[in-house]
Amino acid sequence: MKNTASVCPFVLLLFVAFVSAEFCLGQCDTIPFQLTSHNNILVEALLNEDESVLLMFHTAGGSVSLTKEGASKLKSITWGSEEEIYSWGGQGQSRVSVGNSIRIGDFLVDSLPIRETTNSGPGSQGKVGLDLFYGSAIELNFTKQILVIHPISPPLPEGYAKLSVDYEDGMIFLAATTLLDDDAYMHRFLLHSGYGGAILFDDDFAKENNIGSRIEITSEQALQDSYGNTLLTKKGSLPEFRIGEETFENIPVGFFEGSLDQQKVSLMGGDLIKRFDIIIDAERQYVYLRSNDKKDEAYTVFN
Repeated sequence: MKNTASVCPFVLLLFVAFVSAEFCLGQCDTIPFQLTSHNNILVEALLNEDESVLLMFHTAGGSVSLTKEGASKLKSITWGSEEEIYSWGGQGQSRVSVGNSIRIGDFLVDSLPIRETTNSGPGSQGKVGLDLFYGSAIELNFTKQILVIHPISPPLPEGYAKLSVDYEDGMIFLAATTLLDDDAYMHRFLLHSGYGGAILFDDDFAKENNIGSRIEITSEQALQDSYGNTLLTKKGSLPEFRIGEETFENIPVGFFEGSLDQQKVSLMGGDLIKRFDIIIDAERQYVYLRSNDKKDEAYTVFN
């Protein structure tokens, strides 16, 4: 299901001509991406061979979705009935459009269902997730700002650490270690490129380990729902965090406190993800990580 036509403008075509993956077995698709100020990954795609759309590559997403606002400007989409959807954040209703095609670089998929969502990363009209590339290895090279689709998993590249993953419902969870005082807590984190921050702890982990009183709090905000339940959103600085062979110091983390059961899983977001070149193997059993020149950059400050 491939074609040699390209969705990228002429400038990007020139760019692709001068960059490539460091290793590739078989025919690989090399796709340039934009890393935004919100630490989101944006790729250009061609919808139904007719309309250009800017999509956020979402490591915790499904296949392809469009926001209501983004879809309202498109003529080639026809929506059908609503269906129940499930994600890491819960469940809801979504309209579905069937029989579409999507082209990203030279990578083409047809007969594709597209779901309607409310939100996506700033500047994007929707999302594209891991499911679109099912059966292929995915390389996120932040050094060159390219997304490479490998037909098969490459051997362990030099300089990369190999980490086992939990692959559940199309989502990838990695184990990492949070260090507080003299205690080390191994915990799993959802690889979530749609979240712009570095680390977000789930409610149970934050409560059980008393995170709020053990780290430096840099900001907090009190929110209250219509039933009077108060939720505190807090941000702080974690002294030490380890993943694979890499250690990060004074990394920003977020968490919630209050009576609402808000956050079910811990997230590893874009502000941490961008500090690695990453390969997700075709079988979704392993992730290869190599720190890049962004490792020691200042973290993004969000209001």
